[in-house]
Amino acid sequence: MAGKAPKELKVGDKAPAFDCPDETGAKRALKDYKGKTVVLYFYPKDDTPGCTIEACEFRDSVAQFKAKGAAVLGVSPDTPESHKKFIAKFGLTFPLLSDVDHKVCEAYGVWKKKQFMGREYMGVERSTFVIGPDGKLVYVENGVTAKGHAAAMLERI
Repeated sequence: MAGKAPKELKVGDKAPAFDCPDETGAKRALKDYKGKTVVLYFYPKDDTPGCTIEACEFRDSVAQFKAKGAAVLGVSPDTPESHKKFIAKFGLTFPLLSDVDHKVCEAYGVWKKKQFMGREYMGVERSTFVIGPDGKLVYVENGVTAKGHAAAMLERI
């Protein structure tokens, strides 16, 4: 499958199942959220400028998401230990899922070739998927701008 572009998910598609550890090492699976709206956001790396802005904005509005019956989950290739430090440093109040083998990122089509300072590498394209209570995608946004994103997602659910 080398060289094959990832499938682009779109509104109405069934959300790919996932099962990966959170910051405590406990397994989290999409099926655990059946009947709830899930805001699943993918970000490149813990404790980096854009990712911190995005995570803190979700933290600051997590009560509003809960009031709308939505759970917020962040996903990155970082380890549970890295997530635990990131959560503690910024007082994050929602789970961060560890996708060290990139399986969830690949299933959602966000593990992509990127370029920085002339160097190509594989990494996470900042993206968000809103999954409805029926397990289908109700909103998809790739290439997210971190600042203001949480507020925009609140308007989408």
